[in-house]
Amino acid sequence: MPINLLNMGERATIRQIGGKETTRKHLENLGVVCGQQVRIISKVAGSLILEVKGTRIALDQRLTRAILV
Repeated sequence: MPINLLNMGERATIRQIGGKETTRKHLENLGVVCGQQVRIISKVAGSLILEVKGTRIALDQRLTRAILV
């Protein structure tokens, strides 16, 4: 399921990263990789703030659709 369907505070493991190669590479550079645990900090209009490896990152709706948990 896409990560944007999770509720605030929920934790999940990333199972797959979709999208174009540039999108996957950008997410990888942010620490969003398969097998990594993430937690939803905040949701605003489809955009998410995630906690990944102890760091908070903000992703727009386009990027969140590429992340499956």
